[in-house]
Amino acid sequence: MALDLGWLTFGSGAVICVAIAVAYLVFGMVGFGTALVASPALALYLPLAKIVPLLALMDMLAAMTNIYKDGRKADVQELKRLVPLMVVGSLVGAAILLKTRPEVMLLVLGIFVVAYSLYSLSKFSPKRKFNPGAAVPFGLVGGVFSALFGSGGFIYAIYLSGRIEQKEGMRVTQTTLIGLSTLTRVILFLLAGVYAETSIVLLALVLLPVMLLGVNAGRRITLRLTRDQFIKIINVVVLCSGVVLIGRYLGQ
Repeated sequence: MALDLGWLTFGSGAVICVAIAVAYLVFGMVGFGTALVASPALALYLPLAKIVPLLALMDMLAAMTNIYKDGRKADVQELKRLVPLMVVGSLVGAAILLKTRPEVMLLVLGIFVVAYSLYSLSKFSPKRKFNPGAAVPFGLVGGVFSALFGSGGFIYAIYLSGRIEQKEGMRVTQTTLIGLSTLTRVILFLLAGVYAETSIVLLALVLLPVMLLGVNAGRRITLRLTRDQFIKIINVVVLCSGVVLIGRYLGQ
């Protein structure tokens, strides 16, 4: 499937805009999760190998905006532990993404989305404080998932929730980590020549206003709803989307 904006009809454009708006509304609230929400809808029109680079560009801009405002509250020590491991994991994940058949990745994405949603709905959280050595598996696996699916955020969140007690410190550290992760992915895809197909950049620019609206709306919603209430609703939607993706693959 070629990424040509000629395919962008009113119907497909509306679906994609809604998906992007909801995805970045989630990002505005919790600092991650855009790919998990947007990818199922985007996969109806775009190849997976193009979705991750597209969302990487948009995530980077959204994250950098938040980092500019609150970056000084991030836990620098945790970032020093996770970032090098994240880079190594991203290299492995990017290699897998660029070499794997798109139809197989569609199934993997569906399974991943369902697994993530079930994990989130289970409300599992670490019962004890992680030691610093736990950064190794969480950082590596998070990097692989970031490159493969555009989101390792939930993996980092598990680790950070077992390391940082202050809610605000965890949120800002999470957002900073996602910003660095997306920057790493953008550089990797740039070096791989993915962005030589300029229509990816064009589509990101077209969707930029919708992304900004979603981020701003997410910030406002947090004033009225608890994060747990909203995330529960979103996870149900994502779970259904993952099931649809798996069904679509099996129906081929």
